[in-house]
Amino acid sequence: MTDSTVKTTLRSDLHDAIRSQDKVRSGTLRMTLTAITNAEVAGTEAKELTDDEVLKVIAKEAKKRKEASVAYVGAGRAELAAIEDAELAVLEAYLPQQLGDDDLERIVRAAVASTGATGMAQMGQVMKASQGEIAGRADGGRVAAIVRKVLAG
Repeated sequence: MTDSTVKTTLRSDLHDAIRSQDKVRSGTLRMTLTAITNAEVAGTEAKELTDDEVLKVIAKEAKKRKEASVAYVGAGRAELAAIEDAELAVLEAYLPQQLGDDDLERIVRAAVASTGATGMAQMGQVMKASQGEIAGRADGGRVAAIVRKVLAG
């Protein structure tokens, strides 16, 4: 079994963060590597995750941080939200560059044209057709909002 490139990078960066005594970075990378290990041993048999699968795990961890930050801000706990935001910044360094709204809309319009979708009933088809090109470069909620906007006219 060989390590994936992203996972190796995470481990190397963890060692560097520990050496430089960067508590936020080392803690975040530890939690992320643990989540990756949990994903590898989940199910009936253990497997090594591919780079794409590792990036999905990192994206999932980033989404957790975003949601926690919003919840803490809503509860008036700015200091805890700041911690979540710092962890999110660490994770975002490993994720692909996020698409802007203009790029997303262009991809969604192309998906609408290729599927021949005419209304909200075909939203699932458009989402599926656009996911191949978007693949981890945009949050599903943002994509869904743009699909709704395009299909609504």
